[in-house]
Amino acid sequence: MSYRVERAGFAYGLDQVSFEISQPGLTAIAGPNGAGKSTLIGIMAGLRAPYRGSVKFAGTEISRWRRLELARRVAYLPQTMQIEFPFTAEQVVLMGRTPCSGGWFESPEDFRAAERAMRVADVLEFRARDFRALSGGERQRVILAAAIAQEPEALILDEPTTFLDLKHQISIYRVLAELATRMQVISVTHDLNLALQFADRILVLDRGRVAADGSPREVLTAELLERVFGVRARIDGHFMQYEA
Repeated sequence: MSYRVERAGFAYGLDQVSFEISQPGLTAIAGPNGAGKSTLIGIMAGLRAPYRGSVKFAGTEISRWRRLELARRVAYLPQTMQIEFPFTAEQVVLMGRTPCSGGWFESPEDFRAAERAMRVADVLEFRARDFRALSGGERQRVILAAAIAQEPEALILDEPTTFLDLKHQISIYRVLAELATRMQVISVTHDLNLALQFADRILVLDRGRVAADGSPREVLTAELLERVFGVRARIDGHFMQYEA
């Protein structure tokens, strides 16, 4: 299923953005603070309106999708999630099955999908722990498992590695790259090295507009890094070295 964005804009932070995602793959969305990244994916997930221009998923304007139908096909992972009630990690993951549920209670397939997702996100060991007692990184991995359990066609993530240590940053992006072989994965990131190593495509936003779009190796040039991010850097294979 494809996303087609044409001249999309919002009241703040986004203006005249156009691109299309028509194949499975990992698309990174990058840019400096205030570039419009979170606004863009919020529109794509059906969470921000009204917007200008056209944003379509599977040929239908986002604003015309019924929320439940869109939720069955597009999963959204926010940067943070506050849960004040004493849910276990497994119960939080099972919440990801809500759009697929046919009744008040979880089915055996819901539990199987949740367990598969927890294995993928490496959170099975604390399935019975109180979500509120987990570290920030552990919570983020549980929320990712909830999104995976939804078994969507497209997965949209806002800075999924914000609270993770280096080991789990790499682990999560390996998971996303594997998921991207069969679905569209769209991830906002500030870590350009992760984008270089794992993304198939990178969309760079600057002041609400598309500054560059293409493969990370083609897009992330020294000239673009200095012009958009205000830093001097040298790209060596899959890694970027910043200069003083």
